[in-house]
Amino acid sequence: MIELSNKSGIITVVDGSKSKIIFDTSSLKVSIDDLDVVHPWEFEKSGILLEVKEYNETLFYSFTIEGKHLLIITSDSFELKEKILTFFWDVDILIIVGSKESAKIFESIEARLVVPYGDGKSTFLTALWQHIEEVDSFKMKWEFSLDSTEFVNLK
Repeated sequence: MIELSNKSGIITVVDGSKSKIIFDTSSLKVSIDDLDVVHPWEFEKSGILLEVKEYNETLFYSFTIEGKHLLIITSDSFELKEKILTFFWDVDILIIVGSKESAKIFESIEARLVVPYGDGKSTFLTALWQHIEEVDSFKMKWEFSLDSTEFVNLK
């Protein structure tokens, strides 16, 4: 089971063994448990695999958590080119800054579960014809559909 929550702009992803991915949406700082991730690299911590790639001076975070591929995109101001699109392979869970521009990025990725954040998350959801209620947290206990995308609107 994976649980997602957002408290005061801190998105937390917790797996079944209670390991945490913590994403501060204001500072764009990412950490796994007590380890801050500030540079491009690959490593494993607490059973979570992580690869960080830098592209156009922006860090992109790719995690494998409980067999699911989670991607964090912190910017909508980059050009979609093959070099970065190959990093966005087979995404199960996408945490993405909300904006009209990021809706176009999402359409190139086609993730199975999408969690927009930030001031523009309503714009993002509206651009994709999604009108869903905000929730405090979201627990994933199932396999993803390969045919559709689910959207989560965290408070």
